[in-house]
Amino acid sequence: MIKGRRSIRDFHDGEIPDEHLRLILEAGIWAPSGSNLQPWEFVLVKDRNLLEKIKLFSPGLFGRPATIIIICINRKISERAGKIGELMSLMDISMAAENIMLMAYALGIGSCPVASFNKIAVKELLDLPAHVEPALIITLGYPKELPKPPKRRSLEEVVHVDRF
Repeated sequence: MIKGRRSIRDFHDGEIPDEHLRLILEAGIWAPSGSNLQPWEFVLVKDRNLLEKIKLFSPGLFGRPATIIIICINRKISERAGKIGELMSLMDISMAAENIMLMAYALGIGSCPVASFNKIAVKELLDLPAHVEPALIITLGYPKELPKPPKRRSLEEVVHVDRF
């Protein structure tokens, strides 16, 4: 699954069944979390009109995904970790995002992480409370095609044993 998942930006029309969306979201909450704080909040956007409004403020969001998940950081929760809370919460939501995308792939659903969006506009469109910050969008839909994997740096090039 890890080698097969690709970022998909071109989707077929078609809704994703709610039971698959539940499995995808559940995968997110089972991600590792520093001190088990689980600072994430997920906003599932299925409404086509709302999705199109979000696209207006998201230059990195391509194609017509069936749905999107906005992964947010709950600052009230992340602050419990003190100074490291901000960095730790970013790592936590990153691991949740990877779980989400891998589960989607396992279900035959394409995904793409999107960091290029106007956080203020999305926050307003979703009526997010002040302490909840949108951090990443994951697009979901049935892929029109599966791109070939890009070349990766070799292990010999990136792994350093005992010292750099």
